[in-house]
Amino acid sequence: MAYGDNVDPKNRVVAIVLVGLFTAVLGYGLVNGLNISIVKKLAEKLDVVDVNEPPPPEEPPPPPPPDNKLPPPPPVVTPPSPIPPPVTSNVIQSVPKAPPAPPPPIYVPPAAPPAPPAPDLSQEGTPKGNPGRWATNDDYPARAMREGREGTTGFRVSYGADGRVTSCDVTSSSGHSDLDAETCKLITRRARFNPGKDREGNPKGGSYSNRIRWQIPQ
Repeated sequence: MAYGDNVDPKNRVVAIVLVGLFTAVLGYGLVNGLNISIVKKLAEKLDVVDVNEPPPPEEPPPPPPPDNKLPPPPPVVTPPSPIPPPVTSNVIQSVPKAPPAPPPPIYVPPAAPPAPPAPDLSQEGTPKGNPGRWATNDDYPARAMREGREGTTGFRVSYGADGRVTSCDVTSSSGHSDLDAETCKLITRRARFNPGKDREGNPKGGSYSNRIRWQIPQ
């Protein structure tokens, strides 16, 4: 510790004042020719005043630790993990490519409306003339007339595209074979038909059914 730090400020002021007085008296003595011995005596009296340095203050003892304060716990040491840390690999992100441009639209002309269906020209055939004239009493078989046999024969004929009969079948018998046979013979020879037409209007054959009554004239 420096000496100047422990000197009382009041003693320092007194010393400065005495030094100033000594300097003034010394100068005055030199000017007026005073005896040097007097100056010496004054200088001895104006010697440095002993200043008693006060003892340094005692440092106060450290305060005792509080009762409820425990010593800090020891640091926690984490053991090294046996599993190695995952290795991070550099992930390369691919830049997505722009999708290809769509193809230009293809112009498809509208479909033509379907053609209207052809008209149906189909038509059934019809007999020519009067079917009642295909067999008359003049055609009555002589033996059957003599024996007085009568009856009705049902028939069905088929004809071609030219209107001519191609076949004849008895559908219901008169009860006498000669009358039934005479019926188909006369129809095949005399019957004619207007041929029918298919859907396109072409001529086509057909069939026809009817009956003939055999009765002896009175």
